[in-house]
Amino acid sequence: MLTVAIHQPNFLPWLGFFDKIARADTFVLLDSVQFPKKGGTWINRVRVLVNGSPTWLTVPVDRSYHGTRTIREMRINDDDGRWRETALKTLRSAYGRAPFFASVHAELEPLLRDPTDDLAAYNERAIRRLCDLLGLGTSLVRASELDGRGAATDLLVSLVRAAGGDAYLAGGGAEGYQEDEKFAANGLELIEQGFEPPPYDQGGGDHVAGLSVVDALMHVGFEGTRGLLDRAQPASSSR
Repeated sequence: MLTVAIHQPNFLPWLGFFDKIARADTFVLLDSVQFPKKGGTWINRVRVLVNGSPTWLTVPVDRSYHGTRTIREMRINDDDGRWRETALKTLRSAYGRAPFFASVHAELEPLLRDPTDDLAAYNERAIRRLCDLLGLGTSLVRASELDGRGAATDLLVSLVRAAGGDAYLAGGGAEGYQEDEKFAANGLELIEQGFEPPPYDQGGGDHVAGLSVVDALMHVGFEGTRGLLDRAQPASSSR
């Protein structure tokens, strides 16, 4: 059985994103859907721990367009290069004393300095490099490179089939819009990810979940973060 997971190409995503990659045979980066015109989105922002408090690290994007744009059409708005420097300074300030700062920062710096203005490509390259460093061999493919059709659940079913999948690995939070019966109707097994973020030492205080994977990397390193993924509960029952 070939299991397919699908998710937008988020910016330095949280641990659960990489858990989903680890549990799938093929992971589809959903770059073909609309980028939210208003409000926050994990596609261009994520939280890191600054002085013990979750703080947003946000990639500035060009919102001067009219109408709508897909994720792969979005552009980073950093003409003067200041955002990249600010992001690096934020990480140095937040994690400069973390046990694995030096080795992790050495890998993150070129990813953050990537000069492209293509948001999807920027995020994808970082995700791919982090997968390599975590020893995740899952195949990653862009939705825009597949013959996906329809919207909502129909699009998910179409992409799973286009990727040659027999099963779809669903993350949390899909209950409000996902039509589960359509997977079985198309001969696909539906599997719940059921990820529970494992706690780790963040240098004191209560553990804060939902942060960028960068937080785990800084505190427990690449090997330790892979260990967290290995410890997380396995994908649960199909439905």
